[in-house]
Amino acid sequence: MHTLIIYCHPYQKSFNHAILDAVQQSLRQSNLNYQTIDLYADDFSPAYSTEELKLYHSGKTTDPLVEKYLKLLKTVHTVIIISPVWWNSVPGMLKGFIDKVMKEGENLSHTVTKLGVKGELRNIKRCYLITTSSSPTFYIRFFNGNGIKKIFLNQTLKQLGFQGRSWINLGMISTTTAEKRKKFLKSMQLKKFE
Repeated sequence: MHTLIIYCHPYQKSFNHAILDAVQQSLRQSNLNYQTIDLYADDFSPAYSTEELKLYHSGKTTDPLVEKYLKLLKTVHTVIIISPVWWNSVPGMLKGFIDKVMKEGENLSHTVTKLGVKGELRNIKRCYLITTSSSPTFYIRFFNGNGIKKIFLNQTLKQLGFQGRSWINLGMISTTTAEKRKKFLKSMQLKKFE
């Protein structure tokens, strides 16, 4: 499989869902094999249980979805994450995906060395984070600390081994015009996710 989409929005009629449809259309037009993880539709639990946390350093899990998701991540070249920006960060569901699925150990997502975390997901050559936000994109980048790019993309995903990380955001989602939304969706349909 070439591409894994990680979709994180609970509402099927959201603009994020329209983005998902546009991205899937682009991948089909490019004849790229892909699979979609829909965290809400899968009923993924982002919270650790006591039993799950006890297993963390062994790389084991009590959640079969964790095992499934990590196996998928280890087989793909490209990851596309589609998510809203909520309260200046990624939603708890997506954060919980990182917390639970990224398991320490060889042949898992990362190992810990004397120099810090060493990512084992170096098979991921491209990562696209596509988001929507109520705030304008320039505000998130220049006045709000740029946490999405500085922390989520260039720290967390980088530490895990993700390469070629980029962020695409449609800001002002609550007040933007229908024309801007259509233009954004068209850009997603035409984008080459290689």
